[in-house]
Amino acid sequence: MKQAPMIEAKNLWKQYGDNVVLERMNVRVNAGEFITMVGTSGCGKSTFLKMLLGMESPSSGELLLDGKPIPNEPDQSRGIVFQQYSVFPHLTVLQNVVLAREFEQSRWLGKLFGSAKRRVEDEAKALIDTVGLTPALQRYPHELSGGMKQRLAIAQALIRRPRILLLDEPFGALDPGIRADMHQLVLKLWQEHQLTVFMVTHDLSEGFYLGTRLWVFDKLRRDNQAPTAYGANITYDLPITRQKVVVPKDLQAITEQE
Repeated sequence: MKQAPMIEAKNLWKQYGDNVVLERMNVRVNAGEFITMVGTSGCGKSTFLKMLLGMESPSSGELLLDGKPIPNEPDQSRGIVFQQYSVFPHLTVLQNVVLAREFEQSRWLGKLFGSAKRRVEDEAKALIDTVGLTPALQRYPHELSGGMKQRLAIAQALIRRPRILLLDEPFGALDPGIRADMHQLVLKLWQEHQLTVFMVTHDLSEGFYLGTRLWVFDKLRRDNQAPTAYGANITYDLPITRQKVVVPKDLQAITEQE
């Protein structure tokens, strides 16, 4: 029996006024896949991520989660990590992670008390240990390195137990050594938490290394007199194995324009 997709785009379009960003997208993603997305700037990668999160709605067509339209606002089923760290500077590492769960369980007060608070703190400490930040438990964000802040942002996203993790160029500002460590961490968390991951990256080799499928966004139609008249689509949808992958020359040229 064929597996029903977790995410499905059906003739999906997105435009802002006369600016067509995405057009004619038809794609299916099963639970547990790791989708990496590359392409030139402005070709709709981050827009698609925002649509998955519920921050943007389709202009036409459908974007479905478990066969139903994606809710038009973020919820706990989808966690996101941006390149710019989404942490609260006046809170410690532990407080930052706990706060995400407090808002989920007590939306109006943003606070938990007594045994409920202790349970969440214990859960947060375990997750902080998983991302390797236990020595920094009581530190504030200004005391953390870039890689540590990104680990904190991932812990904030995972404390809500999302099914889908959305990553928008999360490692672009990190140096190569730290990025390699973050790659191992994300792969470990993807497997342990049984996540479905969508990740935007400008680095083609990173996309091939992390993903189980790599999508290349580009425009199939162009008009030099009206550059915003046509939108991008997925021009390559490549399954990835851990063996060496030969990159098509035209794909390499597309991504080098990033």
